[in-house]
Amino acid sequence: MDISPLQFPTLSGSAAVNPALSITPSTQVQATPGSDTEFGSLVLDGLDRLEGLTDKADGLAVQAATGKLENIHDYTIAASEASVASQLTVALRNKAVDAFNEIMRMQV
Repeated sequence: MDISPLQFPTLSGSAAVNPALSITPSTQVQATPGSDTEFGSLVLDGLDRLEGLTDKADGLAVQAATGKLENIHDYTIAASEASVASQLTVALRNKAVDAFNEIMRMQV
């Protein structure tokens, strides 16, 4: 079995911070730059991708537990990808909450 290397597209803006939020040409958002719609779509797309990674890892875990999975390393890789994506998403959420709290503490 041949294992292909991971390839990441060139990222800019918020997608550079979280590759899970990157937009492929087929899923580009038709919104004006800097609009709330674009940001919201990026967040939802990132969460959908995270859910897809965890679903894939869960499915492979079931196959491994039932003995239907021939290559256990497929599960290990999927579980690691889901774990890293989850950790990155939580870190980004924490930074966003910290930034919001800092803005709320500002005196006007």
